[in-house]
Amino acid sequence: MTRRVIVTRPASQAGKWVGALAQAGFDAVALPLITIQPASDAAAVQAAWLRLAHYDAVMFVSANAVDQFFALKPAGALDFSGLFATKTRALVTGPGSRAALVRAQVDPARVDAPDPAAQQFDSEALWSVAGSAIGPGSRVLVVRGAQAQGSDIAEGGQDEDDAGPAQGVGRDWFAGQVRAAGGQVDFLVAYQRSAPAWDMAAQALALRAAADGSVWLFSSSEALERLQALMPAADWRHARAVVTHARIGAAARALGFGVVCESRPALADLVASIESLQ
Repeated sequence: MTRRVIVTRPASQAGKWVGALAQAGFDAVALPLITIQPASDAAAVQAAWLRLAHYDAVMFVSANAVDQFFALKPAGALDFSGLFATKTRALVTGPGSRAALVRAQVDPARVDAPDPAAQQFDSEALWSVAGSAIGPGSRVLVVRGAQAQGSDIAEGGQDEDDAGPAQGVGRDWFAGQVRAAGGQVDFLVAYQRSAPAWDMAAQALALRAAADGSVWLFSSSEALERLQALMPAADWRHARAVVTHARIGAAARALGFGVVCESRPALADLVASIESLQ
């Protein structure tokens, strides 16, 4: 019997994961737990574009941050490839965000990120790569998301990294490191996150997957918070999860998942982790 895998990433990223897992032989199904919406203040994002050369580095907390920031680029604004007279660099925490920058035609030579072979992709790993270039007088812009107005999930300290948590030490920890080094940090909200609008079919799928041996794939702690809000009475003791960061694993265990396996977000590692859950 083909093992079912529930992919909980936002719709813009879920399709790629579903396709890759299907090619690996799994019955992969998208069940997004976070919906991405445009920024509530597009003018602020466009204004940031016009002062991009003012910053030594721009940190994108996720692929969504990259996509939404570039979607609001004003006509004629310089991008990273055009800022040859400055030292502005793009910082990302993992391969998903790096790929988003490549799609946006950012020169890879202007990007700092953890090595693709790194054991974890998060703000701590990024700092180990980029921190040495940040010192007194450095200015860093952190491009992030925010909870949509009326969200039932409290705004946390971290957006969805490629493999990191939705809440925790991430972006705030990184900002603290910049300040400790004598630099200055500005934050920019480039998109909003909200709960998905599940229909009856999605609700039924989630209920079955809580008990039928399906493997839930989580790359964000916020996705687990959304799941709890959508299914407050669900019993997760017999559910299984593969998570892409230790902090997400802690959130899955706190929700009650009976089996939690931590994995690097690379496809080969995810496949091995899923297969290990007998």
